[in-house]
Amino acid sequence: MRSYLFAILALALSGCAGYKLGPTNGAPAGSRSVSVMPFANQTIEPRLVEYVSNSLRKQIQQDGTYALETHGSGDLILRGKITQYLRSELSVLPTDVITPRDYNLVLVAEVTVIDSSTGKTNLNRSVSGRTSIRVGSDLSSAERQAAPLLADDLARNAVSLLANPVW
Repeated sequence: MRSYLFAILALALSGCAGYKLGPTNGAPAGSRSVSVMPFANQTIEPRLVEYVSNSLRKQIQQDGTYALETHGSGDLILRGKITQYLRSELSVLPTDVITPRDYNLVLVAEVTVIDSSTGKTNLNRSVSGRTSIRVGSDLSSAERQAAPLLADDLARNAVSLLANPVW
C-alpha cells in the first residue's frame, strides 16, 4: 500500500518537472519593450481598432514577457491591420429553423512585429480571435457587447506568438 502511495506521489510531482517560471523565450522579463501602434481597420465594423489596441496593451502587461512602451518607440513595434470580421450562424431557434439564435464571430488581423533597432520583421502572421453570441432582439447590440471579448481573444493569440517566438 505504501509503495502505491509513493508511486502516485512521484507521478504527481513529475508533472511539474518541465514547468519554467517566467518568460519562455529565454530573456529576462521586461528586458525589452513593445510599442503598440493603432491597427488599420479594413472592415466595415466600427470601433474595432480601439478594442484591439486596448486588448493588446492589456495582454502585453499581463503576460510580462515584454514591457509595454507607452511613450516613444519600444525595442519592438507591433502594428497590423484588421482584415476580416466574420459572422456565421451557430444555432437556430427551436421553433423557427430559419432564424439564427447564436452566432460565431471571428476577427482576423495581420500582425507585424518589427525590431526598431535593425528594422527586421520578426513576425508577420495572420491572427484570429473568436467568440460566440446569443442574439436577443437586437443583433447589433449583441455584436457591440461581444467586440471586447473578440478583441481580447485576438490579443491573447497575438501576444502568445510574440512571447513564444519561432523567429
